[in-house]
Amino acid sequence: MPEAPALSPAGRRVLAAAEELFYANGITAVGVDLIAERSGVTKRTLYNQFGSKDHLVATYLAGRDRRWRELVRAAVDAAADPVEAVTAPFDALRTWTGTHRRGCAFLNALAEIPDPAHPAHRVAAGQKLWLLELFEELAAAADRAEPATLAAQLLVLHEGALSIQPLTTQPLPVDALATSTDLARALVRSASR
Repeated sequence: MPEAPALSPAGRRVLAAAEELFYANGITAVGVDLIAERSGVTKRTLYNQFGSKDHLVATYLAGRDRRWRELVRAAVDAAADPVEAVTAPFDALRTWTGTHRRGCAFLNALAEIPDPAHPAHRVAAGQKLWLLELFEELAAAADRAEPATLAAQLLVLHEGALSIQPLTTQPLPVDALATSTDLARALVRSASR
């Protein structure tokens, strides 16, 4: 993950406004006029800082990705043992979803921006691939059988729980995140060599 770009105070306001607007309303629904207005800058300042809306979207997602990775790493580091560490991203997800109620910004971005050459698509896809690789790394460190297969299974459970989080009109009769966490822990335990 690249370092956060050095931004002027105006650039930071643009990024903060863009993050709020993109997450709440969707990337394609939000134009640069609204972002400039909300951040109190001119469109020229916005373009001077980010070059294009595409790069602003990629910067927004990269910032969320950095914060997510830090949270996951802290959960992994806090795990009592290597086996518990394998499912630590589920614990991080419980913390993360407490303040991010509109689902996954990365899944939302992938749905809105299907072009793999788009810089924001690359950031969003990279976040998912990073998590898959982390699951595999943690499974191998915990001496679990078939770490690549286990990692893929864990990613499916993780992303499945995350994708139905915004389902509010018809709540599920179970806590999706708790259910996926329990299933993940059972998978990890059953994958011992």
